[in-house]
Amino acid sequence: MSGLLHHLPVMPIVVPLLAGALMLFLSEARRAARATIALTSMVVQLAVGGALLYLASDAAPHVWSEGIGVYRIGNWPSPFGIVLVVDRLSALMVTLGASLGFCVLVYTIARWDRPGQPFHSLLQFLMMGLNGAFLTGDLFNLFVFFEVLLAASYGLVLRGTGATRVKEGLHYIVVNLVASFMFLIGVSMVYGIAGTLNMAELTGRVAALSPADRALFDVGGAILGIAFLVKAGSWPLNLWLPGTYSVALAPIAASFAMLTKVGVYAVLRVGTLMSHDQAAASLLGPALFYIGLATLVAGTIGMLSALHLARLVSHSLIVSTGIMLAALGLGIESLTPPVLFYLIVSVLTSGAFFLLTGMTERTRARDSAIATAMHDEPRETPALPYYVAFGVREPDPYGTDEEVGVAIPAAMAFLGLMFVCCVLLVTGLPPLPGFVAKFTLLSTAIGEAAAAGMTKPVWVLTAAVLATGLAGAIALTRIGMSLFWTVTERTTPRLHVLEAAPVALLVLVCLTLGAAAGPVMGYLESTARSLHDPQTYIRTVLAAEAQLAEAHGASP
Repeated sequence: MSGLLHHLPVMPIVVPLLAGALMLFLSEARRAARATIALTSMVVQLAVGGALLYLASDAAPHVWSEGIGVYRIGNWPSPFGIVLVVDRLSALMVTLGASLGFCVLVYTIARWDRPGQPFHSLLQFLMMGLNGAFLTGDLFNLFVFFEVLLAASYGLVLRGTGATRVKEGLHYIVVNLVASFMFLIGVSMVYGIAGTLNMAELTGRVAALSPADRALFDVGGAILGIAFLVKAGSWPLNLWLPGTYSVALAPIAASFAMLTKVGVYAVLRVGTLMSHDQAAASLLGPALFYIGLATLVAGTIGMLSALHLARLVSHSLIVSTGIMLAALGLGIESLTPPVLFYLIVSVLTSGAFFLLTGMTERTRARDSAIATAMHDEPRETPALPYYVAFGVREPDPYGTDEEVGVAIPAAMAFLGLMFVCCVLLVTGLPPLPGFVAKFTLLSTAIGEAAAAGMTKPVWVLTAAVLATGLAGAIALTRIGMSLFWTVTERTTPRLHVLEAAPVALLVLVCLTLGAAAGPVMGYLESTARSLHDPQTYIRTVLAAEAQLAEAHGASP
């Protein structure tokens, strides 16, 4: 494999890096040029993600050995080289992130990217960090890409003004800095004991450790696990999430819907690679199950207590994390495909719902009773069309600022339809794919548990998931009635195509996933088989390492 195809695995990292850096040199007046560069970058990332999905599938068996591509930046051998590994899971996550990022970017062009030139650059750097985290093959570079995406998210979450946003943003920064510090400690301990951070090499090194060294390695692994769970938004390490996501600008909160899934991805990736270690697996599984169950309960309580739509959607993200962690903690391999299907639907739905909140916000009159009742705390009413601070302008949420594009007709009907679709997707009610994902997950778990004699945890999870769906339906219906049905002063917002189209597209993609659930689940089953057969991943990466060492004149 040569030419552009050979360098395809690194393009999801290089393209947003170059685009983000280039846009930093463009002035505020060149808004059209910045938007063009940003859109081009997102389209390229989406196309590359689709190409990686194809190359990692069974449809292209002669391109990559066993559907796994290995790319070494600069052709440096381990432990100095940066290795990227593309398999079905990493290709899936890159494509999912690019799909959400493209919709968020289109949404921002209507009005949300006006307050300050670095917005597009920060979004590109966020995408670079996400893609790198999904593609990297070693723990240290996972840490590096985590820090890249977090650094970009710090700038995004603090955009705008208001004491609440600054307070929650600083809370988010402090918590993630502490988690990053723990991540670095865990990585250092693992490297000090095992002598490598390459995930393929690590599994073999662990098996040869002495009992004393193994104890230290387990401590380092536990610290790493805590860092992953903080970033996944699991209880009790997720108190920062609802406040931060609910006060961020709508497109920023939508883009953050992908961030918690990086933590889930890290748990899934490292957990499956270490699954041969029975001692670690016997401890990791129950811990994940109970942590996931507690996260699920905490998120459900948060949904019932939330009065603000964005805060409720934030708690629904916590619920989705809880369901996935609890399901993975059962240790049933056949649950991985429905968990991945649920992950995809959750990301797309949460992104659409956050984008929708940016438009429903404008349906409420400035001084109406809803403006106070629907928020967890009083909202500051702007005296100017824009919030202005430090030279950065934030779009007026009430829609009095100048907007671009063509207004769509029947704005309230569109908002109501999208709201109903998002409610059905979030709560897992039929006939949308949220129901398909939950039904497949629970039916598979019940069937496998009956055969394995572990019915009690599965029935507990089933009851919790069903109760969560009911609680979410109640909470969202209450807020929906206040938004659309109560007789009170309300404004009909001017919705523009660039805002409405991304929400409709995300919902349409979810509907398509539901209609094509068979082929999608087939691909995810192949992904799960690859994940739970880590020797294929290890063998492919180590073979590439041996070839590189031989090319450099060293012994393999």
